[in-house]
Amino acid sequence: MKCVAVDANVLVRFLTGDPPDMAQQVLNLFAVVERGELTLMIDDIVLAEVVWVLTSFYKHPISEVARTLQQLLLHEAIRADDKALLVEALILCAEHNVDFADALLAARMRRRGIAEVISFDHHFDRLPGILRLHPDKAAHLGSETMA
Repeated sequence: MKCVAVDANVLVRFLTGDPPDMAQQVLNLFAVVERGELTLMIDDIVLAEVVWVLTSFYKHPISEVARTLQQLLLHEAIRADDKALLVEALILCAEHNVDFADALLAARMRRRGIAEVISFDHHFDRLPGILRLHPDKAAHLGSETMA
């Protein structure tokens, strides 16, 4: 079965039905996917863009967006480099009301055994197991490793 990458604008049309003429074209495409004739690859950056567009432009609640995208990712005809990681990030952003990019970084940090992130972004303070370090306070970390 052929696998092709899909861009964020196609997924947004599929999920919103907007504008109707483009949405119909995407529905036709997804009918081919449903028949098992085509597999779609969703890249991490594409998923991040879809989350951003749906929550910022369309004003959908992050919990609704996360739930819908989790269902989409779990479809057998959808591929991603690491579906489990993307689902984990969607859960984190929905449960803790943080940006998807921050949630994705936190999920990757957890996998790598990294508990600290240097950031000005207070969203990280909401994520369990992640310690946000302010850049001014973290500057001394480099000298600690050399001592």
